[in-house]
Amino acid sequence: MAPKSIGELRSQRWFAAADMRAFAHRQRTQQMGLRREEFMGKPVIAILNTWSDMSPCHAHLRDRAEAVKRAVWAAGGYPVELPALSLGEVMVKPTTMLYRNLLSIEVEELLRSHPIDGAVLLGGCDKTAPGLVMGALSMDIPAIFCPAGPMLNGRWKGQVLGAGTHTRKYWDDLRSGEITQEDWVDLESRMTRSHGTCNTMGTASTMTSIIDAMGLTLPGASSIPAADSGHIRMASACGEQIVEMVWADRKPSSFLTRANFLNGARVYMALGGSTNAAIHLIAMAGRAGVELSLDDLDTIAREVPVLANIRPSGERLMEDFYYAGGLPALLKRLEAVLDLEAGNVLGGTVSDTLTIAECYDDDMIRPMDRPVKEGAALAVLKGNLAPTGAVIKPSAANPRLARHTGRAVVFEDYPDLVARIDDPALEVTADSVLVLKNAGPKGAPGMPEWGALPIPKKLLAEGVRDMLRISDARMSGTHYGTCVLHVSPESAVGGPLALVRNGDEIALDVEARSLDLLVDEPELKRRRAEWTPPEPKTRRGYTGLYQDHVMQADQGCDFAFLDGGPAQGEPDIF
Repeated sequence: MAPKSIGELRSQRWFAAADMRAFAHRQRTQQMGLRREEFMGKPVIAILNTWSDMSPCHAHLRDRAEAVKRAVWAAGGYPVELPALSLGEVMVKPTTMLYRNLLSIEVEELLRSHPIDGAVLLGGCDKTAPGLVMGALSMDIPAIFCPAGPMLNGRWKGQVLGAGTHTRKYWDDLRSGEITQEDWVDLESRMTRSHGTCNTMGTASTMTSIIDAMGLTLPGASSIPAADSGHIRMASACGEQIVEMVWADRKPSSFLTRANFLNGARVYMALGGSTNAAIHLIAMAGRAGVELSLDDLDTIAREVPVLANIRPSGERLMEDFYYAGGLPALLKRLEAVLDLEAGNVLGGTVSDTLTIAECYDDDMIRPMDRPVKEGAALAVLKGNLAPTGAVIKPSAANPRLARHTGRAVVFEDYPDLVARIDDPALEVTADSVLVLKNAGPKGAPGMPEWGALPIPKKLLAEGVRDMLRISDARMSGTHYGTCVLHVSPESAVGGPLALVRNGDEIALDVEARSLDLLVDEPELKRRRAEWTPPEPKTRRGYTGLYQDHVMQADQGCDFAFLDGGPAQGEPDIF
């Protein structure tokens, strides 16, 4: 394919004409101190930066933007940095998931409304990765994702610590009296000892690895630790690559097919990745006009075992994964099940990546016949409690509870849970099933990571560390436990979860992929007639719009008006 000429680039609609409007565009660019020769006749490259002082995972992205810029200049492009919504996972309340779609809208509109020919997407914290990619897929101009990278390993009293995973562990230890308040305070400064995303296989590394496997990054970029000098060089290489992509018109739709998404799903399972990816992967596919369902993910989960020995499914961390060969080494392990002809941002294929892939640690990245866990990374459950689906992560759950029937202990919403979970009078045993309602996309709203319901304090004192928990919420990818999540339809829209009452028996069978409320149909019909929908938390602003338009978890929680559909087209310039 012949390279594009400068006149064919979309930025030239702003800069090249001899009319007054183009004069103003050139004039205002020179107002910033640029000489005409520095930007005229060059592809304009947007660096979409999700840096923020409230996003510690992205603390280094200002510097990475500079590395991208110098490479764009060197490659003959004109770089422009555009700040985009930063979604620091820990700081943003009630949940970053509420704002993923807002970031995707902003990305799409930033790229459409400005004279941009190609984009480098700087992000990595949980919702920034899918949000950036969703917007770029909708806009469909050449784009490359530059992942923020995982933080370095933490250590405390000789033990290697994983962000998130050990937070939950030590929180339970504190509540049960196994560590002191002084230990808890000391841990604060030990777990997260560098910039970068969680060093466990949380949602951040799950999503950046999936995006890498889909061919939207430089091969292996997702594995490089944020504090490694190689990460700076990777960012620079992204700047060089995007200029080449613009001239080649290598936009996502030119190489991204269902095969890329299925490769991403296979990597997801081999990593023992976050259950959140089941939502984000479906949402990204929807933006690309690719059919992908929970059933597809369940089929792949049955075929691809957990090979990456990373917490919470394994024992090690992302820094170790990088030294073992990173994502290319995992792809090599999966060679027999991948579509090797799927394309990527380099204009090559998965086969090309495998020629340079090598594994240096067989314990860290296991062969297919020696998986980390027998349990899969995902199981999609259906039944009368989850007609359109729910998910569980068997590889991070207690095998003893994979087939379990117990009586429900119901919490109507999260404030109810917080108020009663540690009440000594709570009627609960280790065999009970904790149920949380009204924590889904519309009900919370935003589907927060409330799904790892805390074990009641009186059971912790008895040594209980896991029990069956069910909700329409999500769970952090760094967490573990027998937690059934994303129950759809959610309780706030009248899903069967809304009808569960204290003492009802609930049956889970992971092998059979079933989740059922053992209450007869006439009784459920009577309860449904009595049920009234909860009042929305607000009708105002973006949150009101979100509650009105968000789809259910099995559909990716995108907005119906953004999922697929015809392209919006170029803006008028007058």
